[in-house]
Amino acid sequence: MEKMRKKNFWLRCGALFLFLLLFGIGGCTTQKHPTAESGITAGQTGTPTKFVVTEQLKATTVPDEAGEPVATATPKLPEMDVAEKELLQLLEGMTLEEKVGQMFLVRCPEEAKAAVSQYKVGGFVLFARDFERETKTSMQEKIASYQAVSKVPMLISVDEEGGSVVRVSKYREFRGNAFLSPRELYAAEGMERIVADTKEKAELLLSLGINVNLAPVCDISQSRDAFMYDRSFGGTPEETAEYVKTVAETAKEAGLGSVLKHFPGYGDNADTHEGIVYDTRSYEAYTERDFKPFLAGIEAGAGAVMVSHNIIQCMDGERPASLSPEVHRILRDELVFDGVILTDDLYMDAIQDFTGKEAAAVAAVLAGNDMLCCTDFTVQIPAVIEAVKDGRIPEERIDVSVLRILKWKAELGLLE
Repeated sequence: MEKMRKKNFWLRCGALFLFLLLFGIGGCTTQKHPTAESGITAGQTGTPTKFVVTEQLKATTVPDEAGEPVATATPKLPEMDVAEKELLQLLEGMTLEEKVGQMFLVRCPEEAKAAVSQYKVGGFVLFARDFERETKTSMQEKIASYQAVSKVPMLISVDEEGGSVVRVSKYREFRGNAFLSPRELYAAEGMERIVADTKEKAELLLSLGINVNLAPVCDISQSRDAFMYDRSFGGTPEETAEYVKTVAETAKEAGLGSVLKHFPGYGDNADTHEGIVYDTRSYEAYTERDFKPFLAGIEAGAGAVMVSHNIIQCMDGERPASLSPEVHRILRDELVFDGVILTDDLYMDAIQDFTGKEAAAVAAVLAGNDMLCCTDFTVQIPAVIEAVKDGRIPEERIDVSVLRILKWKAELGLLE
């Protein structure tokens, strides 16, 4: 029985590895990674990454969408190091409910420990309300209590951008003054102050048990009336790219996770918290400007990218970017990002006005998101589980995302 269990495990690993080759992690490609300095050729859309049959692969067939056999390849499982094998074994030991729960980064509820126990969530997003009337010691204890009831260590995240968006340093119990915006810091003392600020944020957040900062903001906004203007760095695409690179590298050295946001670039658009927003700019506008900070952050080793809810007409004029397979293809194939992709909060009006809560969660997974940032997790987690059970979402699709999430957690030292 034990031999059969191990055999089935490695067969499933082989199937998962094929899925990874085709759809995201570890695909064999000779594509040169575009740099933040050069950008991407204007108008480039490309084709999905292809893999090449090598000595490790043998020919086989799979049905296409019409049911006709199509030649492909079945890989032999490659040599893996101990850490990779441990991640696969951890994945193998999870139930479907545990795996789907890992894909949800949820707004921390009042009954947080109960939510961890019941829904097996992958992480929490803490807001200002969670720090009100708390001390450093009480927050350390509270976060530790969340981790204590979680089978897999959780991502504990916060938006501590500086300036208009601060959750922790808003309160004097945690810092004498709120962190300044990157725009103010750079104007005063240049990039050296950005480095010092990032180090201080990392030290503070990590001391509390927070392991991910939902920053830096990569968006380029030029209009003072734009929603993202105060939160953006404020420089040219190249200057913003240097800022993002600096923050991502500094945070990584400190052991704090970074999230690049809001892909593919917010520009001067309106607030998606308040409704559906359409972006009518050309694809060249993105390749020549908005993509550059994201490329810099990816090259610097940022572990995650957050996708906005704007409808980007040059990429997908029908769906919000967070629910668009094409936007996710561009992030994977054109920007060559193989880390965790997560949505902006699915609770925002831009999503609520577009579709229902359950449908949004299923669409987000099918679009290619690895994690869903959400408030309505009590209905959205069951919706995704049901979609897997009835065949709308392949379980291999879930496995790919959970493996990425576990890899990120391991890189942050959470699985030691």
